[in-house]
Amino acid sequence: SIGRNQMAYAAAAVLAGGNVRVGLEDNLWLDKGVLATNAQLVERAVSIVSNMGARVIGPDEVRKKLNLTKRAPL
Repeated sequence: SIGRNQMAYAAAAVLAGGNVRVGLEDNLWLDKGVLATNAQLVERAVSIVSNMGARVIGPDEVRKKLNLTKRAPL
């Protein structure tokens, strides 16, 4: 389980030349005793990755790199 080490693993992925993804399915907490929102986890990961000098891409570029298409609204 990634849990409280989620951001450390994100930083390690950057150092190893890999990609980063975060979300509530891996970690529910922003800080000890503070429940996170998905947006807060993404903001924290973006801050870490950017401060490490790595490039952050948005969902449209991710879809393009992975050859994915947008889903139609439900």
